[in-house]
Amino acid sequence: MLAVSERITDLNGTHDQTIWHKPVGRIVDEWQNIACSTTEGILSPRAKEDVPIRLDRENEAWCTDCLNLHRQQRATQEPPR
Repeated sequence: MLAVSERITDLNGTHDQTIWHKPVGRIVDEWQNIACSTTEGILSPRAKEDVPIRLDRENEAWCTDCLNLHRQQRATQEPPR
């Protein structure tokens, strides 16, 4: 699934964890909306990446809300004819 990254830093300002979010729409004025929030987003996001849903990377995780929304959308889609 295409995703944008949110980099979480520790108290010392060093990179601690990457959280992946499902992007919504296009980047506008260096702002990327995300599926889990109508008010939050990613400022100056890196390029969208194809990230496996079953993520097995150290210090990386999916945003639980974005992943649940993705699963709900897939469940309500009609199968191809």
